[in-house]
Amino acid sequence: MPELPEIVNLARQMDRELKGRKIAALDIRQPKCLNMPPGHFQTLLLGKSFVQVGFKGKWVLAGLRAESPSPRQPSASQHGSEARFLLSLGMGGDALFHAPGAVLPDQYQVRMDFADGSSFTVRFWWFGYAHAATPETLGLHKMTAELGLNPLDEEEFSFDAFAGVLEGKRGGVKSFLMDQRNVAGIGNVYIQDILFLARLHPNRRLPSVTQDEKRRLYGAVREVLAESTGMGGLKYEKDLYGRNGRWDTTRVGYREGKPCPVCGTTIEKIKTGSTSSFICPSCQKPSDDA
Repeated sequence: MPELPEIVNLARQMDRELKGRKIAALDIRQPKCLNMPPGHFQTLLLGKSFVQVGFKGKWVLAGLRAESPSPRQPSASQHGSEARFLLSLGMGGDALFHAPGAVLPDQYQVRMDFADGSSFTVRFWWFGYAHAATPETLGLHKMTAELGLNPLDEEEFSFDAFAGVLEGKRGGVKSFLMDQRNVAGIGNVYIQDILFLARLHPNRRLPSVTQDEKRRLYGAVREVLAESTGMGGLKYEKDLYGRNGRWDTTRVGYREGKPCPVCGTTIEKIKTGSTSSFICPSCQKPSDDA
């Protein structure tokens, strides 16, 4: 499942490759991945060009705009000259750019054909979302409007801001970090090494976490996500051109039975709620004396 590093790299590539490209045709093969009827989706996006692509958590957020009409042309449609395209790959998928003349994949849920003959296809492996909105309705899109801090934004994700979100929370540290309303973009892959670097057990209760441990946790979040982002994301996830990422240097994640890289203790796999966690039982003690 793509997490923040994969989405950041995809959004950056889409911003470089799709900016200025005008959507000439849309093929929707799976209407249930949309947030509106296909006809309305097409009305919002057709004829508009990509002007900017960014991200928020595990979502790609793209801005589109229609060309300014000449004095002899009719004004923009009733839906306005601007739109937003919102993409979540869910439990995994391919979002691929195809140059003019390239052979397109047989399987996809959404396909955009651009005026210059290039295309963009999205294939979800399990579930995913291709949504549209106007600038006025974007704030009503709950799946993105309620997302928390961006941990790759140094200004937004300051230690004080992070500590402020932690304030008053009473659950476990893993549940807190994976709640997208607190910190957006962390899933069950990167959380393993984040907690290991912070030397915190996944079930550690937040009220027992000290100020020094909060600082370790803050630093671990930034370190792990920045490291993977710089390597193009996970080795089994693909970018806009179908290339795999290079990050496969997990410290404890998915390394059950292997020695801890710090103390040599055997890494264990434990159940934490509805997910599994990989920990060093020596470095990540469950009590508040960790």
